[in-house]
Amino acid sequence: MQYGICNLGIVPIRLEANDTSEMVTQALYGDQFKVLEQRKKWSRIRFAYDKYEGWIDNKQYKEIEEADYTNLLKSNVNLSKDLIEYVSDDADNLYPIPIGSDLNALQLMNHKFDGNCITSKHLKSEIVKTSFLYLNAPYLWGGKTPFGIDCSGFTQMVYKLNGYKLLRDASEQATQGMPLSFIEESEPGDLAFFDNAEGNIIHVGIIMEDNYIIHAHGKVRIDRLDHSGIYNTDKNVHTHRLRVIKKII
Repeated sequence: MQYGICNLGIVPIRLEANDTSEMVTQALYGDQFKVLEQRKKWSRIRFAYDKYEGWIDNKQYKEIEEADYTNLLKSNVNLSKDLIEYVSDDADNLYPIPIGSDLNALQLMNHKFDGNCITSKHLKSEIVKTSFLYLNAPYLWGGKTPFGIDCSGFTQMVYKLNGYKLLRDASEQATQGMPLSFIEESEPGDLAFFDNAEGNIIHVGIIMEDNYIIHAHGKVRIDRLDHSGIYNTDKNVHTHRLRVIKKII
């Protein structure tokens, strides 16, 4: 088994092993993974954080030893806090990294960082506050940064910045936590999931106070939430059908 780490800021992870394939998620700086299959130009990987799989360009990661991979799994929370920051190498080359990048492997990659860090788990009350960092970020299928993000990437990153783990896709996140029977039982920071006509979970958002929800739909936006689903006041229509509310924390 081989192991790797993302040594660049934002790297696309593809459904198949070519540049034109669908981007299913992104690797952020410091993300560690197992290499399941390696070809001449591409590798199929499984992330340590959420077990998500996809294909990465071999030029866009650094191979590491199993011992380093194992040690990184034991590391405490150490994430970049600012929207965009830089790490530097011994030649003073700068590498931009986005908010939520994992900084535990700085020494391993011979990088330096002097920005602000997140080093502890936060209270549930911080979830909604953190979500505002992504407000108006454009929707991007597979995205995980304020420069482009999808609905489950948004919820995963907001929870990650507060020290809590979510799986990658909305359908996977819906398997976590405790279901609630009514919106009235929910608290700010709980997750609401939405399904399609076939009953498949296709969307997720973060519940706010007073029956509002923040979610990624066109952009990260705030809409009304009722027993039917998400009500878009701009279009005066329900855009998503409520399936279940989950208390993760």
